[in-house]
Amino acid sequence: MPDDLKPSGKKHHYTTRLSHAGRAGTHVHGFVNLPVHRGSTVLMPTVADRDAAGAKKFDQYLSYGAHDNPTLFPLETMIAEIEGGTRAQLYGTGLAAVIMPLLAYLKSGDHLLMPDSVYGPSRRFANGMLAGYGVTTTFFDPTISGTDLLALLQPNTRVLYLESPGSHTFEVQDVPALAAVAHGNGTKVLMDNTWGLHHFQPFQHGVDVSIQALTKYAGGHSDVMLGSVTTNSDEDWHIVRQAAIVLGQTASPDDAWLCLRGLRTLAVRMDHQQQSALKVAEFLAQQPEVKQVLYPALPGAPGHAMWKRDFSGAASLFGIELQPGFSTEQAYAFANSLELFGIGASWGGFESLVVPTSGEIVRNRPNNQFSGELVRLHIGLEAPDDLIADLRQGLDVLHTNSIGLSAAE
Repeated sequence: MPDDLKPSGKKHHYTTRLSHAGRAGTHVHGFVNLPVHRGSTVLMPTVADRDAAGAKKFDQYLSYGAHDNPTLFPLETMIAEIEGGTRAQLYGTGLAAVIMPLLAYLKSGDHLLMPDSVYGPSRRFANGMLAGYGVTTTFFDPTISGTDLLALLQPNTRVLYLESPGSHTFEVQDVPALAAVAHGNGTKVLMDNTWGLHHFQPFQHGVDVSIQALTKYAGGHSDVMLGSVTTNSDEDWHIVRQAAIVLGQTASPDDAWLCLRGLRTLAVRMDHQQQSALKVAEFLAQQPEVKQVLYPALPGAPGHAMWKRDFSGAASLFGIELQPGFSTEQAYAFANSLELFGIGASWGGFESLVVPTSGEIVRNRPNNQFSGELVRLHIGLEAPDDLIADLRQGLDVLHTNSIGLSAAE
């Protein structure tokens, strides 16, 4: 990465960094936004120049423009700035950003620890390809204490993988305590920090490698496929960087450019969506059809105290548990009846979304804490009063004859 694009180290507020990071400067002639650099071949003036560039490896153009691209550098800089890390590496999808560091740090015979609430594709990768490579995985209670984690560590436990809050069920993990125990065993700590983004500073809580699905809030407009891995040391960055190069993992400069544009408005979008999500969550918590709201930012919700301790804010993604007695068909009818909520699996964009999740939750451990149907909501940029009115009529649908409806209808 060129020196003029590396994190500045200045203590500006993150909203200021979002506006200025990765740009040429405020007193430089030219357009505000950087151009898109597309290319697969990098030419050198002489063979000697090519050899010299190759010798410098990570800071100069190589034979292809796959990694050392002027459009990728600024985005990597901004992600590192947001997460408080040293350097970042981009990938074509969020799932690629999950998989690549696991491949970089694990080998046959190693042991991996993952929370039982982990993102579904992460679980499938551990149970499928990693298992086929000879890596064993233990899925643990996401609310486990550091003391109890100690009993799960093995001499060959190379990676502790965290995701807080947990996927679908939003358990908040005691990241500092778990990371401290892992480091005592010589275990690397990787974390999917997509929900936290700038609201959770992973490296201040003991994380070594932070993973982001930039497809979501960073892109912000539901039109980008992108992921990133940020590290807290050059040593770790070179490990994930080398794995990306060897395995041919990179990101599209067009998607990187779109994500750069999205990041400029990240702060105002996330703040607005958090305020709206809290208002919607407060409404839902008061409804008789709802047993509980799974939103750590909501006072009284599971994990709220730990969220308040470790987070500076919240994403606008949360879940609700319906009262026992409502059927899966009724949960589907509720989702289908909503006019302002699209039925979609991703989140972090400008639009509100709903997905019934009870049938999608896979756990290795007994899952007895929920007796009602679960529904996940993402709150977008719509007026919260309009969303609340839509949800109110949707809850009314729960009481109608909805047998026979399916999620596809």
